[in-house]
Amino acid sequence: MTKIIYLIILIVSITACSFNKNSKFWTNSEKIEVNNENIKIYKELYPEEKALREEFNSNLKLKFSSKNNYPNSIDNNLNNIGRVSFNGNLKKSSRYKFSKIRKFNEYQPEILFSKNDIIFFDNKGSILKFNDKSKLLWKKNYYQKTEKKLNPILQFASNNKYLLVADNIAKYYLLDLYKGNLVWSKNNVAPFNSQVKIYKDKIFIIDFTNTLRCFSIKDGNEIWNIKTENSLIRSQKKLSIVIHDDVVYFNNSIGDISAVDTNKGELLWQLPTQSSLIYESAFQLQTSDLVSDGKNLFFSNNKNQFFSIDMISGNFNWKNKINSYLRPILIENYLITVSLEGYLIIVEKKTGNIIRVTDVFSNFNIKKRSKIEPTGFIVGLDNIYLTTSNGKLLVISINTGKMISMLKIDSEKISKPFVKNKKLFLIKDNAIIKLN
Repeated sequence: MTKIIYLIILIVSITACSFNKNSKFWTNSEKIEVNNENIKIYKELYPEEKALREEFNSNLKLKFSSKNNYPNSIDNNLNNIGRVSFNGNLKKSSRYKFSKIRKFNEYQPEILFSKNDIIFFDNKGSILKFNDKSKLLWKKNYYQKTEKKLNPILQFASNNKYLLVADNIAKYYLLDLYKGNLVWSKNNVAPFNSQVKIYKDKIFIIDFTNTLRCFSIKDGNEIWNIKTENSLIRSQKKLSIVIHDDVVYFNNSIGDISAVDTNKGELLWQLPTQSSLIYESAFQLQTSDLVSDGKNLFFSNNKNQFFSIDMISGNFNWKNKINSYLRPILIENYLITVSLEGYLIIVEKKTGNIIRVTDVFSNFNIKKRSKIEPTGFIVGLDNIYLTTSNGKLLVISINTGKMISMLKIDSEKISKPFVKNKKLFLIKDNAIIKLN
């Protein structure tokens, strides 16, 4: 069985090795196709045994306050950006193009925002910093020729003074955030595949051996590490980290959730979320980012499980049937998520009760729908903005859960949305797309 899986990985890797044209700067704005067809509403109640395959309370209207309880920043240590200040008309778009990033879908790279600037990278590991007018401020590359050929995938973190970079070829290094100058550079014993977090004077990241590593931000030296159960097969989803009150919480590739003291590196508790059968299907497990309200952890996976865990005790608060590896968003007393089958779901934070389910994929062709998955979403002032694996951006009313419009952004997979300065950004494997 293992040989067959590795053969499949090898074939996919070979067929994915293609490159686009040379890098260019931002293109001129272009108009976006909009589809305003209505969605059909079914009044049948959601049966528990059919986990979110039908609508439930689809006519229920919800009203949230306009207050945004979380900062509009993707590097929040609780992993919850809340409700962002965005209500764009999305009529025009422009792109910054670069050569195709290999394994883009596997590693889910993200844009880093630094005040009004944007930081991303290209397929050779060059770090790019733009201002809010799309002007390139600097471009830096700290890889050797042999390393560039490996097409490193970069993950970023910032403390507003330094930029921390970690990659999938086991390298991590620190730059001056404003000029891009190298401060120090180190190599790990294994590649990284997780979020990167900076907390006080420490760096936290997980490598492919399911080991949480704590490094000094001063010189990059390792302070301590915590090894969890290793898996022979690498996770196909970027692992997640939450930090709160000197405790770091993280998941590993086989579904365990661990809590560790940030100062001493001592394991406080560990909670398995999967049975022993997961060892046979670790390659398929994909877990959402962990999200926290400061008291509880919330997350879901593609095994039809949505969990709430008490951060102090490590015990389950509740468990529900929701099939999603998208990061849930916490607003007031509700959790918002979208299932892999295309259902927008509103959940009560305290009880785990599902209060509304609406089908936001009903406009897709029935035959093609099974091949389409949501890739991420944000919650704006009035609407939810949801991206899909076939290059669409769906605009959905928060109050009703009904789709308002569908925009064709691309013909291939696009990333979850990012918002900065009233502009919406998306990533694909060869471009950053900016929507005005």
